[in-house]
Order: sequence, then C-alpha cells, then structure tokens
Amino acid sequence: MNNLNGYDIEDLSVGMSATFSKTITEADIVLFAGVSGDTNAIHINEEYAATTAFKGRIAHGFLSASVISAAVANRLPGPGAIYMDQHLKFLAPVRPGDTVHATVKVREVVADRGRVVLETTCTVKGVLVIDGEALVKVDSSARRAQREAAAAAAESPAAAA
Repeated sequence: MNNLNGYDIEDLSVGMSATFSKTITEADIVLFAGVSGDTNAIHINEEYAATTAFKGRIAHGFLSASVISAAVANRLPGPGAIYMDQHLKFLAPVRPGDTVHATVKVREVVADRGRVVLETTCTVKGVLVIDGEALVKVDSSARRAQREAAAAAAESPAAAA
C-alpha cells in the first residue's frame, strides 16, 4: 500500500472488489445542478417531471455515476489512483432519496504500465442502474522506491562533488 493507504499495482489482483454507498439527497441534486449547469427540469422541477415517463424527478446520471469515483478514490484502488477512462451505460433512474451502491471489481492488472481495468456498477435496491468499465492508473511500490533512491542520491553530498 502507498503512504495514503491506497493499493499499489503490486497489491492488486483480478477479482478484488470494493463498494462505496451514498444516499442521493435533495441537496446533492440542487448542488450538482449548480456546479454542472445541468438544470434540466427532469432533475429539479417535480411538476414537470411528473408528466414524463419517469413520473417524477430523477437524479442526474453523472451525479449517480460519481459514486463510482468515490469507490475508486476511497476504496479500490484508493487514494493515489488516477482516473484515465470511464465507460457508462445508464440502465435505470436514480431518484432523490435512493442509496446508490457503487462496486468496483478488478478485471485486469497491467502491471508494467501501472494500469488497472475495473468493472464498475451501481445498484439501487438490488437493481442495476449503471454498468461500465474504468481504466485507472496506479503507482508501483518498486517505481516509488526507485524515485526515492534517485532523489536521495541527488541530495547527497557525494552527488554534489
């Protein structure tokens, strides 16, 4: 593990998984609309949303998918991981008050490149609402040790002579 308690590439193996859960609140939806600029009435106007196929307001898709980002950042691979790519399929709506359970599962480890392919899914009440795949960059304890040794060598008095 790295000094932030995130996994290094050497720590990861196919099949490892982790979940992060979050209840999507009214405040989350309003704040996301403000931050993103997505003020689509389906998200913020109950009267309008009641007239749609959803029969009520739904959370922004990317707000719901952001729980995946929390799973990557906080659980697996964890702190220090860098998102490189994410593919998403939105399969069902998430409503205010729903708890989104984002699960990330290691599908492939590309050790020489420091990359991990993750299956990414979100469920609400056992229903798959988002399906996808992410590519994440992860550090290596071996590469970190090499960088630290090189930095120490560059700072040593013998190196200055």
